[in-house]
Amino acid sequence: MPVSSLIAGIVLLASGAGSLESVCHGSAASGRLSRGVQLPLAGQNYSSYSALGWVLGRTYVHSKVAQVVVATFQALEMTAPGKIYVVGETGLAAGGRFSPHKTHQNGTSVDFMVPVMLAERSVPLPATSLNQFGYGLEFGNDGSWGSYRIDFEALGEHLYQLDRKARERGIGIARVILDVPLQKLLWKSSRGKYLRDNVVFSTRPAWVRHDEHYHVDFRVRCKATQD
Repeated sequence: MPVSSLIAGIVLLASGAGSLESVCHGSAASGRLSRGVQLPLAGQNYSSYSALGWVLGRTYVHSKVAQVVVATFQALEMTAPGKIYVVGETGLAAGGRFSPHKTHQNGTSVDFMVPVMLAERSVPLPATSLNQFGYGLEFGNDGSWGSYRIDFEALGEHLYQLDRKARERGIGIARVILDVPLQKLLWKSSRGKYLRDNVVFSTRPAWVRHDEHYHVDFRVRCKATQD
């Protein structure tokens, strides 16, 4: 099957067409997932952090979350033309423990790698096995790593559209984890005020720095773990 046909089929699956809705159980920190949906390997303006990670099944989410993620990237083709995004890890098809992450257990968590600029051009975050597929990179509090710098305008627009699309589909964003010093730079973007007023950002230090990626927990109605 041609790669283009494969991706088109995956996008159709992620949109929820012809598939049963997922069921999440418990919490992101202690839960599981039924009928998980795998996010697309790539789209017009985004790609997965790792083809290997995708093949190994580390990019599954709740079907409603998948719909929001895909719809957001479609909107960004119009509102952020030329910007390139990278989706990080999300979880397993059936949820459960997801090493080395402490959460990502019930299909409601998604990591997004920070959008970056190189020589004033939007490029994918360089992710290889040598830097833990991007997770091993260390950005300074000024948002730079070597010649790369975080594109806070692209990041802000992504979170704005993500919040809008989540609300449209009857869910929402429960919280965003982004390194606190980098939040201060995000507030200066054109979507900064909206994000500060409408989206919850964690202000407590996470167990690992969230400088090369931002973690998003979606507010989805889940069943108790014993159900």
